[in-house]
Amino acid sequence: MSDQPAHRADLRIDLDAIRHNVSVLSGRASRSGARTMAIVKSDGYGHGALAVARAALRSGADSLGVASLGEALQLRAGGITAPVLCWLHAANDDFAPAVAADIDLAASTPTELERIIVAAEQRDRAARVHLKIDTGLCRNGCPPELWPALVEAAAKAEADGRIEAVAVWSHLACADEPGHPSIDRQAERFQRAYEQARAAGLTPIRHLANSAAVLTRPDLHFELVRPGIAVYGLDPVPQDGDHGLRPAMTFRSSVVATRRVPAGEGVSYGQTWTAPRPTTLALVPVGYADGVPRTLSGRMEVWLAGRRRRVVGRVCMDQLVVDCGDDEVREGDEVLLFGPGDRGEPTAAEWAEAIGTIHYEIVTGLYRPRVTRTVVAEEARGTAEGP
Repeated sequence: MSDQPAHRADLRIDLDAIRHNVSVLSGRASRSGARTMAIVKSDGYGHGALAVARAALRSGADSLGVASLGEALQLRAGGITAPVLCWLHAANDDFAPAVAADIDLAASTPTELERIIVAAEQRDRAARVHLKIDTGLCRNGCPPELWPALVEAAAKAEADGRIEAVAVWSHLACADEPGHPSIDRQAERFQRAYEQARAAGLTPIRHLANSAAVLTRPDLHFELVRPGIAVYGLDPVPQDGDHGLRPAMTFRSSVVATRRVPAGEGVSYGQTWTAPRPTTLALVPVGYADGVPRTLSGRMEVWLAGRRRRVVGRVCMDQLVVDCGDDEVREGDEVLLFGPGDRGEPTAAEWAEAIGTIHYEIVTGLYRPRVTRTVVAEEARGTAEGP
């Protein structure tokens, strides 16, 4: 077996930025009297769930949130003892290991709650349950017509010692559009659902605010907030002003070859770009198989040798080409595909805007087999992870 590394690109994850962002977000929450749950699903939005979880818990977060049971159990296996909420369950999920590991579980229907109760009986311990009401997103969450049955069943199970009804919660559809009428409409529905739960005899906390609502709607912080994308320094509401967040991910590679081409020479598949003058081209060994969207072809720049430079021709599976003009570039020179923007390099938000998507999709899609991840922080400078 070859000992040559497969990677040709690296994600640099700045845990100091994560800690800064969590401090900013938890500070806003605490001013409202709320605690903070940092969302680390999808492997910490591509940043590394375990490293992010540890950083967040040291910086103001009290608990963590993930989508799947597997993600929650991985945090426990990594030594995380703080509360962890898991909310998106498959029909065949076995809740017993989660109950045994003291993982909080969301229940969105009476049937789902009954499965959790069965697991609690198997483990002979009360399950911690967050009852989720759908207030208008129409995804995961209890339909309003089933809510009375869910809270009544939860109240009975709590009285029987099978569950602890920790929270009532929901998720906002348009919080990243401040002033959207659906936000207040969902808040009103959420309040009604909470009152029904109280009337059934439950005494849960409430959580509704995602990143955007943490930043723009302190009236919806209640007892707990759930920032996700903002933990990673990507602002969900940049139109609302600078919130002091610091992007934590830098995507970088290096030049593997250079060549001089004459005017009129076509570059890359389809020869969609032709050199208008003699120029030096730099080859970078990263492409759409490594997370660079092919739709960025003709629309992206990189930071190379002290300035932004245009990527020319189509982005290929394994490589892209940078036009360097008459400037001197060398093999081994660092190439920043995106980063925080501090040096003038492109950002994940710019990529997203160029191709009509959101920065969430950019960062969560970058941890690929040929891309390493290097975690950098004051206490762990240069810790590398494999794919």
